[in-house]
Amino acid sequence: MKSRTLAGILLISLTLACGASYAQTVTIQDAWIRTSVPGQEATGAFMKITARVDERLVGVSTPAAGVAEVHQMLLDGGVMKMRAVKGGLDLPAGKTVALTPGGYHVMLMDLKAPLAMGSTVPMTLLFKDAAGTESRVELKVPVSTMEPGVANGMGAGLGSNMNGHKH
Repeated sequence: MKSRTLAGILLISLTLACGASYAQTVTIQDAWIRTSVPGQEATGAFMKITARVDERLVGVSTPAAGVAEVHQMLLDGGVMKMRAVKGGLDLPAGKTVALTPGGYHVMLMDLKAPLAMGSTVPMTLLFKDAAGTESRVELKVPVSTMEPGVANGMGAGLGSNMNGHKH
């Protein structure tokens, strides 16, 4: 009887440990969305993403926009061009991938309303690991005119408003 009880406890503990471990494979920091004005149809969202295991950012959604996609800015023949990232954005294990103005970013198009300074926007990030398992991170992203920490002179990346948000 004791061995069955112990086996049951171990099984439950292992299940909880695996769930907790997987639930924290992605960390989001310094997330923000650039403000928009009436009539503006698009804006960008930016953040730092760190994955504990190899993952891909394969989707983004928000009720604030009809379309949300991961885009990249590239210099092509001396001309800066923006394009959607097909197949998802690779997130190598242990490396922080920065989504920044002028680089990789989340493009929010067909905005439903202007995004005002100081408001927050719900956003869902969809990830897929090497085994094909999908997971989601739900965020409430602040709207600002510039990256967190820049306005107060602390420098880029400091003064994070999403520090420690884990999935």
